[in-house]
Amino acid sequence: MSGIVRRSLATAIGNPLLLRTRIIWILVNLTLLALVLPVHAETSRRSISNPPVLELKKGAPLATTNLKSIPTSGSPRVGTERHLDLDIVYTDGRLYNPATASYDNVHLRSYVGTDTSPTRPFVAPTIEVTPGDTVRVTLNNKLPADPSCIKHDGDVNDPHCFNGTNLHTHGLWISPTGNSDNVLLKIDPGVSFQYEYNIPPDHPAGTFWYHTHLHGSTALQVSSGMAGALIMHGDRPPSKTSNGDIDTLLKDSEGKSFQERILVLQQIQYACLENGQVMEDSDGNVLWDCPASVKNPIYGVESYDQFGPGSWGDSGRYTSINGVILPIFTAKAGEIERWRMIHAGVRDTISLEFRKLKPSIAESSFNTLKAKDADRYINDNCTGDAIPYHVIADDGLTRAKAWQTKLSTLQPGYRVDALVVFPDDGNYCVIDTSAQAAASVSQTAESRQLLGMVKVASGETVHDIHEYLKKRLIASANKFMPASVRDDVVADLQDDLKFTRFTPHQDIAESEVTGKQELTFFIDTTTSDVKFEVSNFTGMSKTEPGMPIDPNPYDPDRVDRLLTLGGVDEWVLESQYASHPFHIHVNPFQIVKILDPNGRDVSAPDAVDDASGAADPQYPGLKGVWKDTLWVKSLIPTVQAPKGIYTVVVRTRYQRYIGEYVLHCHILDHEDQGMMQNVSIVLPDGQGGSVAPGHH
Repeated sequence: MSGIVRRSLATAIGNPLLLRTRIIWILVNLTLLALVLPVHAETSRRSISNPPVLELKKGAPLATTNLKSIPTSGSPRVGTERHLDLDIVYTDGRLYNPATASYDNVHLRSYVGTDTSPTRPFVAPTIEVTPGDTVRVTLNNKLPADPSCIKHDGDVNDPHCFNGTNLHTHGLWISPTGNSDNVLLKIDPGVSFQYEYNIPPDHPAGTFWYHTHLHGSTALQVSSGMAGALIMHGDRPPSKTSNGDIDTLLKDSEGKSFQERILVLQQIQYACLENGQVMEDSDGNVLWDCPASVKNPIYGVESYDQFGPGSWGDSGRYTSINGVILPIFTAKAGEIERWRMIHAGVRDTISLEFRKLKPSIAESSFNTLKAKDADRYINDNCTGDAIPYHVIADDGLTRAKAWQTKLSTLQPGYRVDALVVFPDDGNYCVIDTSAQAAASVSQTAESRQLLGMVKVASGETVHDIHEYLKKRLIASANKFMPASVRDDVVADLQDDLKFTRFTPHQDIAESEVTGKQELTFFIDTTTSDVKFEVSNFTGMSKTEPGMPIDPNPYDPDRVDRLLTLGGVDEWVLESQYASHPFHIHVNPFQIVKILDPNGRDVSAPDAVDDASGAADPQYPGLKGVWKDTLWVKSLIPTVQAPKGIYTVVVRTRYQRYIGEYVLHCHILDHEDQGMMQNVSIVLPDGQGGSVAPGHH
């Protein structure tokens, strides 16, 4: 009993009327306290931290390999041999549901490693590596047996083998064959397999990620949470002869790296389960919420009926960050932070924005906010101006110049590294705008959603974030950059925050191009079962709507493209129906131009992409940027061809690695249903051609 209650009762003894009044007062206050405490306790539980780091396997040797004889970008490096273990198992956890102000019990396939959080097992641990490392990951598939993995009589593009798996290191520049980043492997239940990733010593540092990639079950497993951050740390400063890692610049006055936040953005689209199967209503629709008749409800991801246009909004689920729904970050005004953002979801767009919350609104005010009410909440309460932040890398690759923006669009598979400074204290809303119709998968205006909140403590007030950041980075360059390049780095930073001494790839000039590739995405809606295809332009009309003469859904036994090692291709990408994120493994590409249906290049820094009627911010500023995943926009079927077609032009080099891998749409249920191709990098034949695979 509190001191206040004891004193109140002591004062009332001997006065029955006063005693009754005081008892009523105490009961009312205790009731209010009982209501308030869970809200504040829930707020405390939603504080967020980076995912745990996957520790080295116990008893494994920490070996080193002398790599000093191999040319590196920057200083020589001694690589580390890292032995890691990942188990794939069903895990039981909980996800907060603001609509009910309670937790939903979820039964999900997960990656589990050392230090995996027992309360958030669906958040895979972070793998940390450095250039020159040899990384051995033993993947242990401990999921139950799945007969469809052994024998599948249906179409290969019908989802199946939900308990088979493999491992893809998305964005890494390593071999795609053998036991390296080989997504054509299938690891069945009960099987263990050791991957070996030999990371070259000149590999760019940056933000990458890993996820399952077995054709037929990728979307289902990634939506279950089988995805994690893969961070390549770099300590190579620039020199007279080579560029360095941006990590060496991002330091405070004492040489300490800016605080890093790793944000794994997931869209865990769980539904009600009964006996391990997704429940449906009488019309065959997925039951996202269990009916009252189900005692001790369990939720999971077990059916491809859970995916499709509009399904994410229908589900009422929230995007989680590191396994937390509506997380609460803590920061300090004026401190520079590096936000490493990874879109590890399956299909829906995320557009990130920060706005200050009204001072009168409590931090716990959205603990019970339903997804359908979020737009109204944002409109009423997140009323501050959007704060600018600076994108310094896309898909793990440092930009030649920081891009100041108030909104970043992340499509599935994207990574964005941004320097974030909160200008003063208070609470800030982290908002997913996703309201640009042409930027989203559904191509319809979507309601804004809350992603979380940042509680910013008092610190240094910042009036001009751009100039403040420039001043701090110039001070860092003067203190920590080698004398031989210090003046160059400082001059670049003074020239509107350029990072030309930290970019990992040289620009590809038109004169380097040795070949051309053409690719278009299709969705065949003329059949009862929708088919997803990737094809060359050959055999279809580029000026009239309709399907190609010979559509080509994925065939695992067919090599769709033979590309020559050492070659440089210009790719022309289009989509004949809806928009799709194009992803190709191994070698990244540089964006040359993105033409809207009127022929305007909307990738230029000052461009306005408004062909759909509303300005879409995702393309301006991408000209010259390197990526491994890129949105190929189409206004069809809303707008008829050819007026609805965008043309994306990129260039890429095929360096170092040969072998077979894939390109595909990174809307993962599209990939599982056929929107993918096999690609093979082969040796030149010395006569201007290439050697066919298997030729001796």
